[in-house]
Amino acid sequence: MQPIAKLACLVLLCNLIAGIAPSAQAQARPQDAIIASRNATEAELESIAIIERKVMVPMRDGKRMQADIYRPKDQSKKYPVIFVRTPYNFNYWDISLGAPRDMSAELQAVKRGYAYIEMNERGRYFSEGDYDILGTPLTDSDDAFDWMGALPWSADKVGLIGCSSTAEWQLAVASRGNKALETFIPESFGAGVGRVGPYYEQGNWFRGGAVQMLFTTWVYDSGLQTNDGRPNFPPGMSQQALVTAAKSYDLSAHPPTVDWSKALQHLPEKDILAAVGSPRGIFADTTPSGKPGMITRTPNDPSWYQGGLWNDSMRIDIPGLWLMTWYDVSVGPNLAAYNYVRKTASPAVAGQQYAIIAPVAHCGYKRAAEHTIVGERDMGDARLDYDALTYGWFDYFLKGEDSGQLAKTPKVRYYTMGSNKWQSSATWPPEGAKPVTFYLDSGGHANSLTGDGALLSLPDKKDNSDKFVYDPMNPVPTHGGGFCCMGADYKPGAVDQRGLETRSDVLVYSTGPLKEGIEVSGPIDVTLYVSSDAKDTDFTVKLIEVLPDGTAYNIDENIQRVRYREGYDKPPVWTEKDKVYKVTLQPMETSNYFAAGHQLRIEISSSNFPRFDRNLNTGGDNYSESQGIVAHNQVHHSAQYPSSITLSVMKKPN
Repeated sequence: MQPIAKLACLVLLCNLIAGIAPSAQAQARPQDAIIASRNATEAELESIAIIERKVMVPMRDGKRMQADIYRPKDQSKKYPVIFVRTPYNFNYWDISLGAPRDMSAELQAVKRGYAYIEMNERGRYFSEGDYDILGTPLTDSDDAFDWMGALPWSADKVGLIGCSSTAEWQLAVASRGNKALETFIPESFGAGVGRVGPYYEQGNWFRGGAVQMLFTTWVYDSGLQTNDGRPNFPPGMSQQALVTAAKSYDLSAHPPTVDWSKALQHLPEKDILAAVGSPRGIFADTTPSGKPGMITRTPNDPSWYQGGLWNDSMRIDIPGLWLMTWYDVSVGPNLAAYNYVRKTASPAVAGQQYAIIAPVAHCGYKRAAEHTIVGERDMGDARLDYDALTYGWFDYFLKGEDSGQLAKTPKVRYYTMGSNKWQSSATWPPEGAKPVTFYLDSGGHANSLTGDGALLSLPDKKDNSDKFVYDPMNPVPTHGGGFCCMGADYKPGAVDQRGLETRSDVLVYSTGPLKEGIEVSGPIDVTLYVSSDAKDTDFTVKLIEVLPDGTAYNIDENIQRVRYREGYDKPPVWTEKDKVYKVTLQPMETSNYFAAGHQLRIEISSSNFPRFDRNLNTGGDNYSESQGIVAHNQVHHSAQYPSSITLSVMKKPN
């Protein structure tokens, strides 16, 4: 029984002994058990830790970053530091609840013999200065590491951990070679990856040159859009005064609730946040460091290389435990970054890169259960003892203690959906994965689920191209997928796609029931031969698993803005009517078992909105335009135009 459940039972028993009727017990606030548990954790932490909160750490420009420090009371030893830096609120007091914040992570670290330090990024909450995305300037990280290393109780060894924005800053600073930084554990870190290999996502801002619209909602809902009007305390307040004030003010932004299903439809795109009453800020206006607003940039804009993003010109040479998920925003670039570091680090450190890929949504690792439901699909028991992995890792690299955890951890541990099991490999893709190609085919009418689209092992000699109309004012709506942070109307994960497959602007190609099962583990490459009467347009792809009852679960999705078909570092190229162009999409990634009797399917269209922004088809900049035009698009498939999907298929064991 969990501690909170035990506490609830104890409260009920005490009430019964005291003669309080169950009807009176029902009047107890539902949060009482949470408050009691939080107070108990805080009391235990106070009993074993030296706690220093609201410590203002000076940076080289005189601005001060706020840190909370928790370390063991035994002062006869020096301690390594687990460091968490974040743009999010970690105020020690939960003002809305009237109780301490959950201090279980801090408590566990101290129990295991670590100091645990949390710090807010520049310009967030109690930290001074102006916020810019990914916590720039990067020198703030060096100043923080140097400060930690010089503390009298410090072992001058630092390890990083965190998920999402608490992870994304780690990659760039890991490349700087600070002497105190020994290792890092980035979790769901895609928005920290700028450019790597074929990917120019620039921190998840783009996919295939189209804007991933989750950033629009994220910068608003998280209060990261602007520094204007940000509440802060007067400079020079004492540490004790700040600690006291933190029980009344946590400086959090609480912007008005927005119906994003409507708000994201606003045109021009650059004014979406202004239209919901947001102040000017980093989304569409100049950033504090002087870079142009994010929505105005192209995938290779020089501004992306002047901030906190890591890219493949920056060498990382420290051990890393990389955590990813199949239904995250960009598992492809994440895996590419992992492989790049394994390839470019010094030999010893290259062998100290480990990866875990879970079948959950963004940062959902510990939410896995006996029946892990991701969207609508039961992925089975996807639990993993992440605490044992984390502290086995930190013990080895920060304390020099070998518990044997590392020796029994595979270089790549990945979860195969469909067969619902954890597997291991020395590499990604796994050894034994071989390319298997299916070619698109139809009689010219692959439109919708009732059409004649098929996936064949060889291309047809004749080109029966499939035509559809893409109207940016009536885009194909997002229904599941790999994303986060888009509000209650958009649920990530695997959901049944059959409702979308009734649309005539969705082309559907299926294998038919498989005679024997196949495991797809590794990259998925899609090549299309397309034409359009618009100057520019998009093509979208979804990989689908179809169950015998017809349920069609999305596995991964992708998009390509056709103007970037020759490369993101080259000038845009336009389409001419009646000309056929080869479009190669960036690789998707997955591990999924398609059982015998199931079907493998792909959907092709020109929109997946608001997962990706709409191409207005004009050839303009797209972000400042209020009117779109209808595109008449075609997908060609034949020996001359071999539109195809190439899967990484695991060979069967002997």
